Amino acid sequence: MSSLPVVGAAMTLDEVELYRDWLFEKSRDLELQSFVDADILNGDWAPLADRARRLLDGHGGRLGIHGPFWGFTIASEDPDIRTIVNRRLLQGLDVCAAIGATQMVIHSPYTSWSYNNLDNNDGAREAFVERTHLTLREAVRRAEDVGCTMVIENIEDKDPHIRVALAESFNSSAVAVSIDTGHAHYAHGYTGAPPVDYYVKAAGNRLQHVHLQDADGYADRHWSLGEGSIHWHAVFAALAQLECNPRLIIEIKDKSKIPASAAYLASIGVAE
Repeated sequence: MSSLPVVGAAMTLDEVELYRDWLFEKSRDLELQSFVDADILNGDWAPLADRARRLLDGHGGRLGIHGPFWGFTIASEDPDIRTIVNRRLLQGLDVCAAIGATQMVIHSPYTSWSYNNLDNNDGAREAFVERTHLTLREAVRRAEDVGCTMVIENIEDKDPHIRVALAESFNSSAVAVSIDTGHAHYAHGYTGAPPVDYYVKAAGNRLQHVHLQDADGYADRHWSLGEGSIHWHAVFAALAQLECNPRLIIEIKDKSKIPASAAYLASIGVAE
């Protein structure tokens, strides 16, 4: 039996229809991306949840969703915005409870502007964390109740440690860390952040989710794995040092290349 990690993928329900055999063959982890938009969450999403349960009947992998993120930050200064964000996150967690998802991806509030300015004003760093707690506190309780973990994904994060500290500040099993390899590679190439494997090392065993996408360090490409310049051997060597078994989720634009991305990782001997 292979000791290599088995990768999963992020896709919509329509794409699950196409790649169901691939997912089921090795009980691959799945991240559903059909419950991101506000119009879906504000509407009757029960038929989508029913469809998910039917399609995934007998699926042996772990199930998660990408939570809502469009148009907001979880560290907003505006209390009215925080109220809306809280509602969106609770809606996402309701979906998780309905379909049996045990993980929901949310977006980090940190940017390169944060990196350069949080220490420019007294108390700004602490206030930033406090606002995030105000936004997430109800969602954290709900996530704990339904057995779901919210994983905070790096977006523009330049410091690979700061998001880990934010997750740890909740002192809850319902808050953990995600890494998007393409976002980290962008930060490395464009803002002088460390390379992707450093993000893995910084996260340590708080890491429970990884978006695998390839890129060139200039933009958020979401290319098929092997098409960019990420050093995959270094990334997977860092992952191999962990004990936490994070979900390794291929997240690329061209979904027809998902099997090819997994095959590429197998061809270089790091995953299957």
